[in-house]
Amino acid sequence: MVDQLEKIKGELEQANILTGEELEEFRIRYLSKKQGRITELLKLIPTIEPADRKAFGQQVNVLKTIAEGMVGEARTRLESTQRSSDVPSDLTLPGSAFDTGTLHVITETRNEIVNIFERYGFTVADGPELEDDWHNFTALNFPPEHPARDMQDTVFIEPPGDQHDGILMRTHTSPVQVRVLKEQKPPVRVIVPGRVYRNESISYKSYCLFHQVEGLYLDEGVSMADLKHLLHMFSRTIFGDDVVMRFRPSFFPFTEPSAEVDIWWKDDSHPEGGRWLEILGSGMVDPNVLDALDIDSEKYTGYAFGMGIERIAMLKHGIPDIRLLYENDLRFLSQF
Repeated sequence: MVDQLEKIKGELEQANILTGEELEEFRIRYLSKKQGRITELLKLIPTIEPADRKAFGQQVNVLKTIAEGMVGEARTRLESTQRSSDVPSDLTLPGSAFDTGTLHVITETRNEIVNIFERYGFTVADGPELEDDWHNFTALNFPPEHPARDMQDTVFIEPPGDQHDGILMRTHTSPVQVRVLKEQKPPVRVIVPGRVYRNESISYKSYCLFHQVEGLYLDEGVSMADLKHLLHMFSRTIFGDDVVMRFRPSFFPFTEPSAEVDIWWKDDSHPEGGRWLEILGSGMVDPNVLDALDIDSEKYTGYAFGMGIERIAMLKHGIPDIRLLYENDLRFLSQF
């Protein structure tokens, strides 16, 4: 029996399967259920002495595994060769082009906004998306239990309690401005692009997460006129000289006075020929914010603003629904 096992092992090592006919002949010779040489050895296992039966069975199974592997490898190789030979070769044909990726429209819009403000002298700052209550609310003049906190439907990870201030997904990028002012004293001119989260109802213009670019300019003698001039110049740069915009009085706990900026969204299908779309909130930094950060509010004044990148992208490209920006539909994304 041992001699027979060694003989079959040597035959397998020397076997060279080049054609489909040779493959079938090999399979029948060694693995056929009726006359396969390895199959016949398996049938002999019950007749082997009990002391030698286990070792013999293991050796036969090794041969079977080797033969089956050779059959599988040969079949794959021959099928691949067959497919290649079926395809006519024309060396004059141009090569196949690979699809290349592009920046997402949100990323493109973010980069454009950042480039504009960098030309105005702003630097870029970044910060964590997971924030604590003090940076996100208290330092920005949101007192505990104040109704102004209801303006932003917060996604809390750990609600405020006796042991901690509360951990949350930031509702705006203003906490980064707080972190900057804790480390850098005026003059400060900084923008903060980033992703923010709010537990809001989803609609054509609102989503549970979105991207903002916040700005802060703090120095001596900064006025509301400086803010209006900056935002007017920004709107003309990104939307064109014919942009129609308006300032509306508003309220934000961390600015006083405060204003929102709307852009006229032309839409011929709309009964009024279009509609106003709010793109940012702004205002003069409230002295309480400066006092909380040990900055002399009698000496320094400043303005702050926060704009939504998605809404600016919608206006620039005529995108009717913010949800299109998050559905990853290649038919939509390939247009940009």
